[in-house]
Amino acid sequence: MAPQPKDPSSTQSVPANPAPANSAQTAADWCAQAQGHCEAGDFAAAATAYAQALKCSGPQGNRDCQTWNNHGNALSQVQRYAEALAAYDRATALNPSYHQSWFNRGQLLTEMGAYGNALESYDRAIALQPEPVYLHAKADIFLKKKLVAA
Repeated sequence: MAPQPKDPSSTQSVPANPAPANSAQTAADWCAQAQGHCEAGDFAAAATAYAQALKCSGPQGNRDCQTWNNHGNALSQVQRYAEALAAYDRATALNPSYHQSWFNRGQLLTEMGAYGNALESYDRAIALQPEPVYLHAKADIFLKKKLVAA
């Protein structure tokens, strides 16, 4: 049986370059989606959502140190360490006073075995906010360096 011709009145015009269904999402929308993925333990999806947020301008977009920091956290969880480090570097460049990015950078560098650089990051975090967890992380570096040397 031959295909029947379509009734031209029943076809809808489709734009040549249709916008993705989620093109209206703001950076805040993407960040909320990413947070949900993090809470569910799906850090790969969270990293993707944060990457989408960082393509946006405005609040929580590409100029937001907290979004870059959170993107680094998600990337770190899926062991995409080079990308995570770049995200933390961007966060600290945007806001050198954001102690959490310095701490997270130190945590990542510790995980990578770059203890000297990790200490520098912890020192920056401690200088900005002398939190006990930061001090413990720095002390832990000395223990790890001692164990590596042994």
